[in-house]
Amino acid sequence: MANPIQLDGALNMYNKGNFVEAFEIFQSLAIQGDADAQLGLGTMYAQGHGVVQDYKQAVDWFRKAAEQGHAPAQYNLGIMYVKGQGVPQDHVRAHMWFNLAAAKGHSDAVKNRDVVASKMTQAQIAEAQKLARECEQRNYKNCE
Repeated sequence: MANPIQLDGALNMYNKGNFVEAFEIFQSLAIQGDADAQLGLGTMYAQGHGVVQDYKQAVDWFRKAAEQGHAPAQYNLGIMYVKGQGVPQDHVRAHMWFNLAAAKGHSDAVKNRDVVASKMTQAQIAEAQKLARECEQRNYKNCE
């Protein structure tokens, strides 16, 4: 997995606006399967920082990290589904991803899950909860 020093360096570069350098490190680590780097790369694509904004690429990288049980990536997938960025807008899927991240203690996921739930029917909430359980049982693989 990733060298924490490399990952910290990429995060520092990103936070200072050195997006090209951050991208190179995130990409290298993300390809190796590092969930934090995949989250970073997804964030860069979602925000258009150092790359052309590409929501589909963002979703792909968030999904790779989410499939490793990475709560912040699961949260970000929820956001993408709420906004319909890179995926069709889908409150059921958003709720599912927020629910998975919330189960890992992600406080913003709890809040966003509740906001999305207020726009859903009881049947939709039940479906989202069922999907979250099934996703968890599959170790976060193929949770679309």
